[in-house]
Amino acid sequence: MKHTISVLVENNPGVLSKVSGLFTRRGFNIESPAVGETEDKSVSRMTIIVDGDDYIVEQIEKQLNKLISTIKVKTLKENTYISRMLMMIKVCAPLSKRGEIIQIAEMMGAKIDDVSKECIILEICDTPEKCDNLESLMQHFGIRELVRTGSIAIEKGDTQTKQPVNQK
Repeated sequence: MKHTISVLVENNPGVLSKVSGLFTRRGFNIESPAVGETEDKSVSRMTIIVDGDDYIVEQIEKQLNKLISTIKVKTLKENTYISRMLMMIKVCAPLSKRGEIIQIAEMMGAKIDDVSKECIILEICDTPEKCDNLESLMQHFGIRELVRTGSIAIEKGDTQTKQPVNQK
């Protein structure tokens, strides 16, 4: 089962390396890591997608909490958060197929970022499932390149993952 873990860490050099090292040493696989600054420039938020049972997630939480640079760890419960990823896909697009590609892109909510003689670059920011669907639809046109970010997630409503009051 996939779990989404939100981790607030100090925004210092080497923190991502320490977190990935922790996963490597314990034999845990990070399916989708994403990290970036928060509204507080001294704090970064990591969104980590892991595949495993509740015991593995509990172990990951304990190990993350042991890191000095960790401020807060929270496993997000299903249906309580919104998750998105960014995908850009370069598709072979001869003139005879461009209309069809553009129509599919519009139906999927993808944006056209670039058009050249032979290719179109599409951009979509949506759920991993919708990105997978667009990739699948573009397969028969010929995918030249594809790049994805990891998923990022934020809790719905008024709930938030924030640093404890005694921090900072």
